[in-house]
Amino acid sequence: METKADLRKKVVFFFLASTWAIASAGGGDDGVSYDGRALIINGARRLLFSGSIHYPRSTPQYNFSGRFDLVRFIKEVHSQGLYVSLRFGPFIQAEWKYGGLPFWLHDVPDIVYRCNNDPFKFYMQKFVTKIVNLLKSERLFASQGGPIIISQIENEYKTVEAAFHEKGPSYVTWAASMAVALNTGVPWMMCKQDDAPDPVINACNGLNCGSTFTGPNSPRKPALWTENWTFLYQVYGKDPRPRSAEDIAFSVALFIAKKNGSFVNYYMVAFFLFSKLHGLIWMPTWGHLRELHAVIKQSQEALLWGMYTNSSLGQQQECVAFLVNSDKRNAAALHFRETIYRIPARSISVLPNCKDVAFSTGQVSAQFGDRSATPVQYLNQDQQWQAFADQVCDQNKASFAAKGLLEQMATTKDVTDYLWYTISYNHSNFDNQQTLHVDSRAHVLHVFVNGKLVGTVHGNPDGALPVFDKHIEFKEGQNDIALLSVMVGLPDSGAYLEKRVVGLRRVRIRGSQGSLIDLTNWLWHYKVGLRGEDMFIFSEQGSKTARWNSLSGYTNRPLIWYKTMFDAPKGDDPVVLNLGNMGKGEVWINGESIGRYWVSFKAPSGRPTQSLYHIPRSFLKSSNNLLVFFEELGGDPRTITVETISISSVCGRVSESYYPSVLSKSKDPYVQLQCSCHSPESKAIVEKACLGREECAIFVTNSMFGGDPCVGHSKSLLVVAKCT
Repeated sequence: METKADLRKKVVFFFLASTWAIASAGGGDDGVSYDGRALIINGARRLLFSGSIHYPRSTPQYNFSGRFDLVRFIKEVHSQGLYVSLRFGPFIQAEWKYGGLPFWLHDVPDIVYRCNNDPFKFYMQKFVTKIVNLLKSERLFASQGGPIIISQIENEYKTVEAAFHEKGPSYVTWAASMAVALNTGVPWMMCKQDDAPDPVINACNGLNCGSTFTGPNSPRKPALWTENWTFLYQVYGKDPRPRSAEDIAFSVALFIAKKNGSFVNYYMVAFFLFSKLHGLIWMPTWGHLRELHAVIKQSQEALLWGMYTNSSLGQQQECVAFLVNSDKRNAAALHFRETIYRIPARSISVLPNCKDVAFSTGQVSAQFGDRSATPVQYLNQDQQWQAFADQVCDQNKASFAAKGLLEQMATTKDVTDYLWYTISYNHSNFDNQQTLHVDSRAHVLHVFVNGKLVGTVHGNPDGALPVFDKHIEFKEGQNDIALLSVMVGLPDSGAYLEKRVVGLRRVRIRGSQGSLIDLTNWLWHYKVGLRGEDMFIFSEQGSKTARWNSLSGYTNRPLIWYKTMFDAPKGDDPVVLNLGNMGKGEVWINGESIGRYWVSFKAPSGRPTQSLYHIPRSFLKSSNNLLVFFEELGGDPRTITVETISISSVCGRVSESYYPSVLSKSKDPYVQLQCSCHSPESKAIVEKACLGREECAIFVTNSMFGGDPCVGHSKSLLVVAKCT
């Protein structure tokens, strides 16, 4: 049982004060510099909140066309009045295959990634210089009037530095010097790199940098948080693990209060915070953080120029206090400046004037909303679908032969997830009870004997590798064994990435009488990828070259391509495919991949990790959209539906103990609810028709309300009026 004295020990407060006499922070009239408090942009310290969107590269040639147009993207950001923090890498991890490094680096002689290795440094410097010069030519750095205010070189290198021994620290020094020498006119930073050499800023990544960050390695550097993980990393076979709005807000406020933080970047914001997977604002997180940002911005005079103190404030004109209760279970009462404040469990109350609470991280007044997926097209008719069976490879269909089991990544060169290993085995009946044993370091293994699937095994996110061990009824004489090794992307992090090995490692046949045939070093025949991939069957042009069949007889079979056409749903609600009854594979819309799916790999809850797959509306035409997908395991495409995502219900909760929003003129807390499908003119139209009259009539038509705010949905009008 905790005593009140014990509880008080868990309650701390931080407050800052500044006078109005603020000296010039330096940095000139333009460009970006920094001091121990913040980045200085155009001569003024700035409190910054940002969200990260990744831009990995994966081809041996520089490609800035179409969706890879980096310059166009940055210019679009600039046009919206936003700054850019740019992660150059070239290793960025980003939960992206090979950490964003192009796989062709693997074949550079004597290369060792991410250390003091001349071949790697040559290509790294060539890449970074190329991008810097490209951006300079478009005048996109802040020193040129552009939006890029800070850049990052490398990524979380401290986690692997020790593995490279003396070649680790020297690489850090080289990378920092190389980047600074490019003279971009804006600062450089390294995340998770406590020994980042001057003038490069060391920054924090993590869930709770207010607690875990050791701080800048120089009093002249500001505290930056480059990855605030708004969602815990999601993998197949695990349930999603979102962070609550209260938890994220607490971590941000603590970083600002305890570490003097002035820059917070929300990691993978495009997917997890503002749009999640379906293009809708992620409430209440977005609304709660917006309130926090507004309170923090309101106090930036004290935060960026004030002196930290835990003594009497005297007569300072500007003051902000953070009252912190780190107890996860119990609220606390804190006596501060002759006032008692009630601080909810694990929360921070922000007092912009050191007197009145303007925001509590533990009190969420932003609206909640339930998302719902509504089927708008059922693709459940046989005649809607066509099927194409991919080939089970054998020695006659193989592309080449080699002795032993080849490493998969070096063989496929990252052009496909799939590699066929095939061999012919001569079986005699002297020992019928034979077991095929295969060890693999890939993600999935499909085993075919004489053209028929005899089993599938896969690893799991906890590190278990696929092991196939099963009794096989071989026929007398020659038997074709075809092993399809599957990767779901490439390794994305770790030291010595270029030395990783995946694919099959050992193949043996054991007899019940003790016989053992080791096929590992025999002559194997190989084929890289699938026949459908060779044909580009997922593209509009490639799909025309395939001999498609009617659906009959092709459902619930492995290695089948399916094709259909569908029209884009009306309106602008986010569009998804519901693949909840399929197995594993990949989906293309009009030739654009929308990702791999693996709904048959259930999480501990018994549900798929993900079953709804977002289709960007920019991929869609108004009609006749080509849908092609490859099903590895077997499923029925007639179960697939095209659905739209909308907010089906909204709710909010406040009490009289909550604090009024700083974004409102109201002096009282209130609930504000807004539906995603709503005509903003409703109130004005009703008031014009009814106020001051004994009776009124309002026709519920699109023309009356200035158009259709949500195509395809039935509209309602609710009016509450008071008669006088």
